[in-house]
Amino acid sequence: MATHLVIRERNPLAGPGLVMGGRAAALTARIMARTKAAHSYEDIVDRVRRGPPPWTAPFDALINLTEFFVHHEDVRRGAGDHTARRGADVAAVEAALWKSLRRAGRLLTRPLKASGVGVDLVGPDGDVIHARAGTGPATLSGSPGEVALFLSGRAAAATVEVGGPPDAVAAVRAAPFGL
Repeated sequence: MATHLVIRERNPLAGPGLVMGGRAAALTARIMARTKAAHSYEDIVDRVRRGPPPWTAPFDALINLTEFFVHHEDVRRGAGDHTARRGADVAAVEAALWKSLRRAGRLLTRPLKASGVGVDLVGPDGDVIHARAGTGPATLSGSPGEVALFLSGRAAAATVEVGGPPDAVAAVRAAPFGL
């Protein structure tokens, strides 16, 4: 996980392979293997702690908030804790994730574009983000962090209620979410 974060921020050649298959993914795998071979685990983790290089600063909050949250939850939930985070300790993160979902909702729901199914994201306070126009729509209801997990391809780990007409719900459940 740490190697993925380091190469994503520091090696522009690795980026396409993180979202594409084929040769781009093979190149990214080689870059990851070389990075792991050349640096200790402690060094790679230290690079993550130091933050991204200066040239990524303008995009840091936009790129890293959701990704770091999702990967943190991957590790946490992979260790057996599948409970959603609650309470004041995550309120600021949840608010920031909701803003991020408002900006990126259309991109994150792009797997539904061909189906024509619309998607509304519904927060715990009833706030609605119309992420994708279309028939239905399907609704994804949950905390911002749980909705972000769902739309990042972690539906099995996310505590999200999927509602709406049966065909819209089926399309959402079948969609290959994630970058």
